[in-house]
Parts: sequence; C-alpha cells; structure tokens
Amino acid sequence: MPTPTTIISCLLAFLAAASTGDGATTTTHLHFYIHETFSGDNATTASLAPSPLAVAGSNSSSSFGSVGALDDELREGSDSASRYLGRVEGLVVQADLGNPAAAWTLLTLAFAGGDYNGSTLVLDGRVDFGAGGDMERAVVGGTGRFRRARGYSLMTKFGNPTPNTGVFEMDVYVTTMA
Repeated sequence: MPTPTTIISCLLAFLAAASTGDGATTTTHLHFYIHETFSGDNATTASLAPSPLAVAGSNSSSSFGSVGALDDELREGSDSASRYLGRVEGLVVQADLGNPAAAWTLLTLAFAGGDYNGSTLVLDGRVDFGAGGDMERAVVGGTGRFRRARGYSLMTKFGNPTPNTGVFEMDVYVTTMA
C-alpha cells in the first residue's frame, strides 16, 4: 500500500506535468464599435419570446421573461463604412422585474479577418438599462487566439445614426496565457 508521502509526491508530479507553462499572461485591449439595426429588412435583432406577464388584455408593461437574439456587425469605427471586423451574436433575456428592467446577456464576438480571424470571445453579464453609463460584462472564455480568455468589457451607447439603428462603443480587456 502506498504511503501518504508517495501519494502526495505523485499528485504533485501530476500537477506539475499538467501545468501549461510558467503562468505568464498577456493582456490585450481591444476597441471597436457594434452596429445594430433594430427593424426593417436588414434587422440584426429579433424578439424570440414575449414576456408571459404582458399578455393580450393585460395592463402589465413588464418585459420580464422576454427573450431576444442579435447578430450585429463589429466594426473598427463608429461609421458604418469603417472596416468590418466580425459579428456580435448573442441572447438577451429580461431577467429583472424592475422598470426599466435589467437584462442578462450572453454575447459571442466572432472575429472575421485580421490578427484575430476565426477567434471568438464570450461575454456574459447583467446590463442595467436604467443605470446609464458603462455596461460591464465579464469575459468568460474564447477560442483561437483567445483560448482560455478572461477579463472584462465596457460598453457605452455611442449614438443612433438613424431611428432604426444604434451604435455602441466597446472596450475589451482580455487576458490570455502567453
């Protein structure tokens, strides 16, 4: 029967072999703009399920429980003609009974071109529409150049170029293993 010292030594050897290196990390700051179209033939957002509380004939204006999807453009600048970087794909769930309600969001930034072509970043977090200011989400993972990513993003509304479109400015601070 192995001794406790032997078991601990084997465990430490296994953990050392499973290590991914010296633990060095690299932090990257990404800055870009999200272009969203709310309605029309080229809409990049869709309502998937209405709130069960706002049924026909009800006086409730609650959006609690509603679910939406988005597939927005990721661009280098605030102008819609700026360099295309990829897509922002995700889900928005009204998960707060307040008014205005906060939402839970899960977003995938899918890069198409440049240094990050084929890579993704996954963002998760609560967005409080009534709070104003920056909307912060956690970076919870990624693929390609962003494998094992962690960090955070800050997003602000930049403007509405037309009544049917919105532009958001986003900064992402992402840390990966070097």
